[in-house]
Amino acid sequence: MVHDVLVVEDEEDIAVPLMRTLEREGYEVTRVSGGAEAVSFVVDEGPAVVILDLGLPDMDGIDACRQMRSGGYLGGIIMVTARAGELDRVVGLDVGADDYLAKPFGLAELLARVRALLRRSGNAPAPDDTTVTTSSGLRIDAGSRRVHLGEREIALTAKEFDVLAVLASNHDKVVPRETLMNQVWDQNWYGSTKTLDVTIGRLRSKLEAAEAGEKVVAIRGVGFRLETGS
Repeated sequence: MVHDVLVVEDEEDIAVPLMRTLEREGYEVTRVSGGAEAVSFVVDEGPAVVILDLGLPDMDGIDACRQMRSGGYLGGIIMVTARAGELDRVVGLDVGADDYLAKPFGLAELLARVRALLRRSGNAPAPDDTTVTTSSGLRIDAGSRRVHLGEREIALTAKEFDVLAVLASNHDKVVPRETLMNQVWDQNWYGSTKTLDVTIGRLRSKLEAAEAGEKVVAIRGVGFRLETGS
């Protein structure tokens, strides 16, 4: 399968070698240099992965990422930036990014992150190719990668879905952090495990907003458990 990758980068000396490297690996690559154009392209075309620079000429990449997610984009987003502080990474992940890569970076590392993201995205099978229905009526369909509560669908990103699928398949059991990281991200994950906490936080918010009746409980020092709330 040929995967579409959108590169959002206004600096020519960074964008050109990055695009050439991706194309040599067999990806179909499109490049835009502005945030507004990127948001429009992503919502309309739905590429498998977006490589998003934060320092864009027309808007901050954080805002672009937020608009992509609010527009319904559920694919993978890798933020690329010179801002390497932990707070910047957390903010980026909190608005919907799946990964965060600080400049300068090696092209081999970026390719590894793209491959890992594709393996654990809508282009890869969920942990268990079945449908899990909880006692509260939450239905997690691994085949279609969709979540419903009754007739209403709860829109989740690729990572949010995979975390929920793993937790739901172990309902009422504690899933260790290491297990979630290995199954949802990758055994060779480069980044901080804080991305798991941010993803859990977004998932909790969406379940609460949908009044799903399920809650994700943190077991301090161990992991997380999905349980039906009282």
